[in-house]
Amino acid sequence: MKKRITKVTTKTGDDGSTGMADGTRLRKSDPIIHCIGEIDELNSLIGYLAAANDSEKHKGSLIRIQNCLFNIGGSLSLGSDDSIKEGDISFIEEEINLLNADLPSLENFILPGGHSTSALAQLVRSVCRRCERSLVSLDEKQSIEERKIIYINRLSDLFFVMARSINKEKNYQEVLWQQT
Repeated sequence: MKKRITKVTTKTGDDGSTGMADGTRLRKSDPIIHCIGEIDELNSLIGYLAAANDSEKHKGSLIRIQNCLFNIGGSLSLGSDDSIKEGDISFIEEEINLLNADLPSLENFILPGGHSTSALAQLVRSVCRRCERSLVSLDEKQSIEERKIIYINRLSDLFFVMARSINKEKNYQEVLWQQT
């Protein structure tokens, strides 16, 4: 990164603009800033999930994911690519497979809920989906690294499976969707 935060209150954003890592300034309503903000929100929720989870089972994975998300936000701010490696995507896929191996097959949709930590993982999943939509929207305006979108897509799948795994670990029954 070219720029590090040396002080928090700069007053330079009072005009509705924000500084990018490459030194340029953009309006806070710019689609890139929306994506960076949503990635930041997702990262914060993952930190909350890690803090709320009394099990050490997922902590290392969550920290690795947070670092990858920081890389994505930084590369958006720099206007660069290559923030996500194939190994980052493979790691997520392997985590999904490991957690899924211990879970029963799904016969129906499940409702978010059960244990409070599982419900939080579902909230993380839904915010992850919003990040994905924002990245896709940004990609339609200016090409961005495809691996960013793939990573976020796989990540939402991981949080779905993680939520199911937490419910199983905590002995909470999944609540199936009942079509009315």
